[in-house]
Amino acid sequence: MAVKKSIEYKDAGVDIDEADRAVALIRAHARKTFTDGVMTDIGSFGAGFLLKKSKNPVLVSSADGVGTKLKVAFMAGKHDTVGECLVNHCVNDIMVQGATPLFFLDYFAVGKLDAKVAGDVVGGIARGCKANGCALIGGETAEMPGMYAPGEYDVAGFIVGAVEKDDMLTGATIKKGDVLFGLPSNGLHTNGYSLARKLLFEVAGFKIDTEVPELGCTVGEELLKVHRSYKQAIDALLDAGLLKGAAHITGGGITDNTPRMLPKTLGAEIHTLTWEVPPVFQLLKKLGNVSDADWRRTFNLGVGMILCVGAEEAADASEILAEAGEPHFPIGAVVPLKKGAKERVQFV
Repeated sequence: MAVKKSIEYKDAGVDIDEADRAVALIRAHARKTFTDGVMTDIGSFGAGFLLKKSKNPVLVSSADGVGTKLKVAFMAGKHDTVGECLVNHCVNDIMVQGATPLFFLDYFAVGKLDAKVAGDVVGGIARGCKANGCALIGGETAEMPGMYAPGEYDVAGFIVGAVEKDDMLTGATIKKGDVLFGLPSNGLHTNGYSLARKLLFEVAGFKIDTEVPELGCTVGEELLKVHRSYKQAIDALLDAGLLKGAAHITGGGITDNTPRMLPKTLGAEIHTLTWEVPPVFQLLKKLGNVSDADWRRTFNLGVGMILCVGAEEAADASEILAEAGEPHFPIGAVVPLKKGAKERVQFV
């Protein structure tokens, strides 16, 4: 049945004027990240990037999100850091293959668009891109009424980098006896939040603003710490020609991510006393009586990146990391995979 009153798009929940305000904020943030290779402005149907000074380039790409860390941002009403976490996560993922980040695109989806919230999220993305020398050249902002609860949204990122074919990190040169260095994380980063939220909010009964003595801050402040970028440390070892492999410690922890850089015949021996597990992970283990195996596969336990270097170059690599201002510790070594071994990573 037809209606007499004119029904507009806004009556269905989509506010084009608010979208225009959001795009204006996004454009201002994005332009601050532009590098020499950017060929198009924000608002083009497609984003163009000129690949320069490459003889035999391999493009390396990745897509990711920040998981249920977003739930913490909603609870805290703080939206300016999750975007930075997203960029750093994606940067780390391609840099472990030796790629230099070139450009980034984001996808922001919401039920009812709030230009300020969208601007805060994308502002964090732009800050992460700027810090990593990566241009934010495009993306999508989608307002979809009924798809998300009020005040909630989703955000995803897409990154492209490049590496010369001969310089790509494949793990092929890794051998028995190579040294593994651990680089410290800045908390949970972007993994394990579903279990962490259950333990902290349901089991312990904490609120987002609860001050926890063991943490030295509120629950919200701890959980919203920014996922670190390891670009500076990786660049330093790549420039010196010392990096043989790298593993970004995300979902699956040290247990599942370390083998991803190793040849199939090799495993890793991790010395658990070489670093101090941060208080937040110890608290989570205690609250849930979490088994060691599940604890190690769910959280990074204070190790955000593992780098592999030759035993002969370990001292030089350590010095280079120190000069780059990167805290690090020898976390273990590459070992032959024992016959019949079910796990490729042994904790000792």
